[in-house]
Parts: sequence; C-alpha cells; structure tokens
Amino acid sequence: MKRWSPSYPLALIIALIALMPVVVLISLASDSPQLFDARNLEILTNTLALMVFTAGGAVLIGVPLALLTAYVRLPWGKFWLVLLASPLAIPSYIGAFTLYAAFGPGGEIEQLTGITTPSFDGLFGSSVVMALYTYPFVMLTVRASLLSLDASLVYAARTLGMSLLGSLWSVVLPRITNGIAAGALLAAMYALSDFGTPAILGLDTFTRMIYVEYNSFGLSQAAMLSLQLLVIVGLILFLESRVKGTHERPGKSLTLWPGKLRTSAMLLASLPVIVLSILLPLAVFCIWLWREGAGNFELVYAWNSAYAAFFAAIATVIFALPVAQAAISGKFGRLMERVSYLGFGVPGIVMGTALVYVGLQLSFLYQTLALLVLAYVMRFLPLAVGSIRSTSERLDPSLVKAARLLGASRKEAFRRITLPLSIRGIVAGAALVFLEVMRELPATLILSPLDFETLATYLWRVYEAGYFGQAAIPGLLLVVISALAMAIMFYGERWNQTDIIEEEPSLS
Repeated sequence: MKRWSPSYPLALIIALIALMPVVVLISLASDSPQLFDARNLEILTNTLALMVFTAGGAVLIGVPLALLTAYVRLPWGKFWLVLLASPLAIPSYIGAFTLYAAFGPGGEIEQLTGITTPSFDGLFGSSVVMALYTYPFVMLTVRASLLSLDASLVYAARTLGMSLLGSLWSVVLPRITNGIAAGALLAAMYALSDFGTPAILGLDTFTRMIYVEYNSFGLSQAAMLSLQLLVIVGLILFLESRVKGTHERPGKSLTLWPGKLRTSAMLLASLPVIVLSILLPLAVFCIWLWREGAGNFELVYAWNSAYAAFFAAIATVIFALPVAQAAISGKFGRLMERVSYLGFGVPGIVMGTALVYVGLQLSFLYQTLALLVLAYVMRFLPLAVGSIRSTSERLDPSLVKAARLLGASRKEAFRRITLPLSIRGIVAGAALVFLEVMRELPATLILSPLDFETLATYLWRVYEAGYFGQAAIPGLLLVVISALAMAIMFYGERWNQTDIIEEEPSLS
C-alpha cells in the first residue's frame, strides 16, 4: 500500500482555506432581502454583454495576429511576438483610465489637436478596452495550435488549386477551433472578474455593483451579487475544462512568404492595437507628467506596494510548497491543488467582500495588513504552485531515492535535495506573485488598512477625485512593473523555431 505524502495534511488545510470565501459568501447572502430583481437583471445583462463582446473582440484581434506571428516570416519575429503579447501583462484599468481621459469632449486628443472625438465609456468603451487587453489569450493559444499543425494538407489543397485564404479557412481554421475556444473563454473569464475597467467607464456590471453595495454598507447584498457572479465564473471554468487541446503528429511546417508590401500591410494591421493598448497610455501619462509634474505623489505609496507585495510573495511561496509537493505525489494531491486554484478564479472584489466579513468576526484581523496579505495569498497561490510544480516535476527522482537509500529521512531529502533544486521555480513564482500584488486593485481597495495607499489605490483615488494629471507617476510605475512581469513570463521559455529552410515551398 502506497504511503500518503507528508505534504497532504498541509495541502488539505490550504485547500480548505481556499474554500473559505465561498462558505462566507453563502452565509452572508442568506441575510439578503431578495435573491433577484429587475436591477439584478440589468446587471446580469451588462455583465454577459461585456463578456460576449470581449471574447468576440479578442477573437477578431487575436486570430489574425496568431497567424501573423506563427506563419509569416517577419524581421525581428520574437520582438513582435513579445510586443503583441505585452498587453496581457498591463492592468486593463490603466488602459481604461487613459483612453477615458484621451477621448471625448475636452479629452487629451482634443486639447492637443483640436479634433473632437467620441466619448470612450459605457458598454462600447469597456468592450473595446477589454478586447485590447485580452486578445493575447487568444493569440497565444491559437499560435500554439498553429505551430503544432502538420501543413501537408494545406500544401495539398494549394496544389489542387485552392486559394491561400480558402485553404486557411477550410483546412487550418477547423483544426484550431479548440485553441480559439480556449483563448475566448480565458478572455471571457477576465471580463467577468475585472473591476477597474467597468468602474472607470461607467458600466454597471457585477464587479462594479458589488463595490457600490459594499460602500453603502450593504454587505449581504454584495455577497448575493458575488455568489451570482461566481455561478457564471463556475460555468466558464467548467466550459474551459472541457476544451481539449489540439494534438497532431509532427509534420511539415507552414510558412507564408509575403512580399514587402504584404509584410508592411500585416505590420500596419497590428499598429492600431499597439497604439491603443501600449503607446497611447504611455503618451497620456508622459503628457501628464510633463504638464503637472509629480503632483501630490509620495514615494511611500510605492514603498507600501512593495512592502505588502514582498510579504505576500514570501507567504504565498510557503503555502505553495506543500501544495505543489502534494500535487506531484498523487491523485489526492492533484485534487487539493485544483481546489487551491479556486482563489485565482474568484474575482478580487469578491475575495475582498468575503474577507471583510472574516475581519469583522476576528477583530484582531480587521483592517490589518495581515488580512490584506491573506487575500493576496489566496488570489495568487496558483501562480506560485504552478511555477514550483513545473520545476519540481523536471527533477530526477533517482536523486531523492538515492538519498533515501543512504538513510536520509523524507524531511531531510526534501530539505537537502528537492528544495535546493527547486529554487529557480520558487524564485520565479515569488517574483510573479510580487508583481501581480503590486498591480492588484479591488481587493486592496476593500481590505487595505487605514491610510495605507498603494500605487493601484492611489491611481484609483486620483481618478475618483478627477485629478487625472496626478496619475502620471503611479501609472508609469505600474507599466514598468507590468514590463517586468512580461519579462519573467518569457524568461526561460524555449522559443519555437519558425525559420524554415529556403527549399521548403511557399504559399504566397
């Protein structure tokens, strides 16, 4: 009989902690005066519309860019891949804030050029912003599917007289539908959980109204809205789990060899996305910095962000170690790992609402940094678990077996062999958690101690006060932090080699 891993008890406790927000919300929602009304129907309609438009927009942008980065031989191909994927690492509320300030009567564009532009708000503005910052989900998943395809059927179709577009539509597209679906569901999930974008652009979604109810001391109604949102989130997670990846035998690679004009056209097609999602936010922040300087910004806000993020990263890694080891050890451990992932699927605003009640019951935790750090740990635990587990799984198990044969205990073998060899994954996981905490907005808004401002909450406060110019420094700092997150995400990745020898046929 196989012995249970000693990591199981700790992993089980952590999994139960991950379930706590749902239990708390059910308890709170029981005091809500009504389950569903006409106002809830409007909120549900707005949320579902935002989710559908975001997923659709992400597909319309992401699929062509996936074809571009996977099949077209471009100069500096890796640079373009990183550039086009970078919006994924930038908080969408930064894009919402800057686009809201740039467009519309009296916006930055009108002040600089004299040209009046339409307002950027409501369902339209929120959908555009969310699509701009979620299309990399689709692009990366579809690109992975495209690179795994055997192009022999495409070449056969072209030989039989089918056009290039026809072969892509009839032969390639049916084989990447799962990749498209996976990316679209991830974009939909992001749209459901995001708070900053609909709040800034004035769209009444679940996340925005949960925050409104919380500020109106309607904790039970906020909990009811949170549970309704979690039902939709659970449905999306279920659908995502049913999507299977595309697996084919390795074969001939597909390469499009466009001429200079077609290459230029494809690059120009990506420019609107790059301008709106990256260049315009940077330009707006730089204009504000040049016009108003530092304003009332104090370095203590950055210090608070770094301080909380550091402790959250350390605590998360400590919690992640037994969960990762349990997941490697057996099926029961993998089940506990799945449960611990629940926190990542719970929107930050929902997590904050649940933990406020915990803080009210445990007065020594209420409005303390410890409660805020707990929220961060529960939200971003999967990042550390995934990083540590992927590193640990690549270790040679014979090293641990040899140590055990030489008389080392399980604890000693873990301390002297497994832990040192997993340090790279531990550091990477801690770094990702640190950077994500630096950018986290809704949970920090609800749970931060009194007079504890972070970069994200300061950005939110100046937006609420209408002092947009004072957002320059925190906005630029958050963009830099996002760039670091992207660097860590791509660090150590083995880039797929797409260069094809000249003898291979072209589809141009």
